[in-house]
Amino acid sequence: MTSQALERVAGYERSFNTLFEEYFDRLGADADAPSFSRFTPECVRLLRELSLRGGKRMRVVLLHEAARLVTDGRVDGLDAAGLSIELLHTHGLVHDDLIDDSPIRRGGPSTYYAYRDRFPAHPQAALGLTVLAGDLALALSLQVLLEAELPVAVRQAMVEVQTRAATDTFVGQIIDLERDFIAAPEDDVLHGVADFKSARYSILAPIQLGLLAAGGQPALHDKELRAYARLVGICGQMRDDYLDLFGDAAVMGKPTGTDIRDGRHSYTASALLAAVEGAERVQVRAALGDPGCTPETIAALREIAERRGVPDRMQADMRHYAQQASALAAGWRSRWREEAVTFFEHIPLWSIDRNA
Repeated sequence: MTSQALERVAGYERSFNTLFEEYFDRLGADADAPSFSRFTPECVRLLRELSLRGGKRMRVVLLHEAARLVTDGRVDGLDAAGLSIELLHTHGLVHDDLIDDSPIRRGGPSTYYAYRDRFPAHPQAALGLTVLAGDLALALSLQVLLEAELPVAVRQAMVEVQTRAATDTFVGQIIDLERDFIAAPEDDVLHGVADFKSARYSILAPIQLGLLAAGGQPALHDKELRAYARLVGICGQMRDDYLDLFGDAAVMGKPTGTDIRDGRHSYTASALLAAVEGAERVQVRAALGDPGCTPETIAALREIAERRGVPDRMQADMRHYAQQASALAAGWRSRWREEAVTFFEHIPLWSIDRNA
């Protein structure tokens, strides 16, 4: 991307982080809970810590750049939409870590493990409070839109976008778990999970919200926006799955090999199984779903994968889908601003080159 685009991205991140911190300051001060409750402010604190601890804010970037497809002027509603997007993401992180039994998120304890440490003698309370923390983040993501000072029609349209995005994400979580009961999921299964679980709330919804805030009509272009989001979502999920085996744990802020230990039939696991046979296949199958799988075993699987060309094939597949998405965005020039269209052309290629 151009230096100007990178400066805008950095500016969005800085501004939003300040906005998010101020939001949690207000939430902590004004939380509507009985005076005796200590668990409620603790829940808000944990959501704050998770929300403010890292994250690239690319959903916020997509939101602002989608508005720039229509105008380069000031657009009301982007702050509320950004808060809604990131609170929905926080909800997803809390529940993902509970479902996956993940101890670490963004270099710190997951909300679930924070509650487990807080209530070691009460595991059901820790589980319940984690579920409720995620639910609270979801409710707050809709509340910030309902309270936004926007025309009623725009506000309602934004709430509808986020409600659909949340519903699709829940379906994505369900089919994500279902996928792992399929012995050898085919590409349409893997792509469907990527679309529902992440693309619709991480890519499609921010674009729709940005267009709505700027006075655009995303419904007129629904089919191609969904196609673009799906392709970028597939690239992003492939990259996440790729990094789980081939990434740097120190850079990512979480250990590698988690998907293997959890028995996740991810893009990487599927590509690895398709590339091996005989004793190597037995070795991969034995590791897949073994929670006691050692770092040495994960390293051995990585070596097998590299020997069989799995990283190169995955990178080629990612680039293929990214190029399709980029070509789709190029067709937007007939209706939207050149500079912003160029940004959406570049985003898919950037997504596959990141290392965390």
